[in-house]
Amino acid sequence: MSTALIILAAGMGTRMNSDLPKVLHQIAGAPLLIHAMKSGAALAPERTVIVTGHGADLVEAAALDWDEDAQFALQSEQLGTAHAVDQARPLLAEYEGDVIVLYGDTPFIQPETLEAMVEARAKHDVVVLGFTAADPGRYGRLVMTGTSLDRIVEFKDATDEERAITLCNSGVICADSATLFSLIDAVGNDNAAGEYYLTDIIGIARSRGLSATAVTCNEAETLGINSRAELAAAEAAWQARARLIAMEDGVTLIAPETVFFAHDTVIGRDSIVEPNVVFGPGVTVESGARIRAFTHLEGCHVSQRASVGPFARLRPGAELAEDVRIGNFVEVKSSYIDEGAKVNHLSYIGDATIGKAANIGAGTITCNYDGVMKHQTEIGPRAFIGSNTMLVAPVKIGRDAMTAAGSVITADVPAEALAMSRAKQEVKPGLAVKLFDILKNKKAKRDKGAV
Repeated sequence: MSTALIILAAGMGTRMNSDLPKVLHQIAGAPLLIHAMKSGAALAPERTVIVTGHGADLVEAAALDWDEDAQFALQSEQLGTAHAVDQARPLLAEYEGDVIVLYGDTPFIQPETLEAMVEARAKHDVVVLGFTAADPGRYGRLVMTGTSLDRIVEFKDATDEERAITLCNSGVICADSATLFSLIDAVGNDNAAGEYYLTDIIGIARSRGLSATAVTCNEAETLGINSRAELAAAEAAWQARARLIAMEDGVTLIAPETVFFAHDTVIGRDSIVEPNVVFGPGVTVESGARIRAFTHLEGCHVSQRASVGPFARLRPGAELAEDVRIGNFVEVKSSYIDEGAKVNHLSYIGDATIGKAANIGAGTITCNYDGVMKHQTEIGPRAFIGSNTMLVAPVKIGRDAMTAAGSVITADVPAEALAMSRAKQEVKPGLAVKLFDILKNKKAKRDKGAV
């Protein structure tokens, strides 16, 4: 049976106190919505329909950046969860498979949990995702008879006996498309909020003789995000889990609590990550690499046995081959650095190609931007770039070539050549003392005048 996703993402998120739609606030460098989409993607859904509302254009753009085949239904007026799901009906009119309803502000539901719901759907007409709450609070309760789900009762409507139930409703539901929308047709809004609640479909299904059951998951998976405080707590929970997985996969984290991963960070085993390292989106680090303290990486690839940092920054497009050394206060952007090359101190390498075993001296800058366009710098294998060299792109430095320290290189340097470009040094004996005497006298007169 095929599967489609309906992801509810229409809410404003008033408690966020933000102009940004709630589902676009980020955890681990990705919007909440993308986390929900990634979980659902494990089912290889035939269709993904996102129900938008507040900030629909922004939500659509973010979703399409992750899945270009996503479809959208606009809920122009928020009248409850059943009403929101119903907005997807036209896009699923010809669809006959199962539908799973997810929430764009509930980012942690695991693919295995959704797979368990799909398996349960083979035996039941409707499947609800539940969790055993440490503090059930005001959650809706799942009233079960054995494995059969009788109804979902909201806290405010529950009896004392029902409030004692700890099995709670996550809101995630799975049913075949025809059944889901048929049940929604029967949902009313005779409640204090005047809204159409998706949870009502369980009672309607049972009254029609349909079967319903609950699949359970860990409470942490059902965590919804409604405020900045909850967002911060969710970030902390996500990072803690990611760190644990990294260490179980053979990565050494010297101070795990100080390392921050992105949602798509990949690190090979036997790599070492020192304290206070931040991984932005799009980073892959291969086995045996070392990422030293206070380094920031984003959109880059670090090959085996490379060393980066401390206090380094790898920006998008940085590609480091095996055994490369990137040292302290070095920034690399949109550049390929070949095997064994070294950029050890205080340098900026942008829009460049650096050959095998080349050595880039301290303070080297590739001057890649002319105010309008970016230009390339090419440095050949085993080239030696002297300290404080300015490489004014476009420029090529040949294999085994050298630039003298303090040079401004504006023309290509052939292989094996030495290039120097700096003013001739002049020495004036005794002038330093005379100059200081003049300056001291000026300062004394100025200070006397001030008095």
